[in-house]
Amino acid sequence: MSKGKSKGRGRDSSFTKDNQFYGLRNQGSTSYLNSVLQVLFMNEEFREAVKRHTEDNSNTTHIDRQLSELFDELKKGPAETIGITDKLGIRSVHKQSDAAEHFEKILALTSPEASKIFQGNLVHTTECLKCHNRTCEEGKFWHLPLPLEDSCTQSYSVEKGVAEFFQTCELKGENQLYCNDCSEKWDATIECEMKHHPDILTLLLKRFQFDYHYMSYTKNNCAVDVPYTLEVPQGQIYDLYAFVEHVGSLKSGHYTATVKSQDGRGARWYNFCDLSVEQLNQNLKVDNMKNFLSGSSSPYLLFYRKRKAQVLKRCKHQRPVDQQLYS
Repeated sequence: MSKGKSKGRGRDSSFTKDNQFYGLRNQGSTSYLNSVLQVLFMNEEFREAVKRHTEDNSNTTHIDRQLSELFDELKKGPAETIGITDKLGIRSVHKQSDAAEHFEKILALTSPEASKIFQGNLVHTTECLKCHNRTCEEGKFWHLPLPLEDSCTQSYSVEKGVAEFFQTCELKGENQLYCNDCSEKWDATIECEMKHHPDILTLLLKRFQFDYHYMSYTKNNCAVDVPYTLEVPQGQIYDLYAFVEHVGSLKSGHYTATVKSQDGRGARWYNFCDLSVEQLNQNLKVDNMKNFLSGSSSPYLLFYRKRKAQVLKRCKHQRPVDQQLYS
């Protein structure tokens, strides 16, 4: 805690001891874990939530204790992830694995107070087009999966992919659904609605798919266009704050994380590659970020922060809100 601060559980303002960030040691092939841990560490709300839970629950079985200890180490210098791999039951640290899978494993083991930051709710409504009976199914999600095109002749638009995710799906012909009221299969529609917008919206670009011809997983290297600002149904606005990239193949690939800091140093972006931490151009603006992630084949996980509603009295000489937020 900084000198002059009162003791207690205030905001986590003492971010790092010497005004810089540190990396995580790779235990063998654990870049998949390091990348998502840095995304979690750089989220102030999540960092504070796991700390509160650990302080309030000395005998907790959640992974919050291991995360809190790791985060404390990261404020002082390069840190080890042995406590995390042990808690996750990772036995072979030299085996390549999936960042998205372990991101979900961590959240599933985290206390509800902390994990709710990344959790949303989806409602799928199915309607029979004969009797118009509607059934609803609600479920929680950690991420929205966006399937990439099988063959990419042009860049995949993340913005378009999100819009298609929420489009009404029509099931006809061989895809008809059985209706209990009609006692037969009939044409139907399925609508998807986001009932609860998470504070952090995570998008998964489905690059890894099973090839039944070769009976193994392959990687889709389709280039993608990633928007800095994203609008989802019900008009909720999100701003990109982090992304995880994957380069190479499934057997010999590597993950890195790029995250925007929340520590009062402005909109500075940092790239985390295991022990290596690099600050990107200090003058990085929205337009630069769009170009930086335009047509890239490496983005895998995208993290968007929900924009809080702001009530501003705007005079005729005042700049638009977007320009105020990102200048």
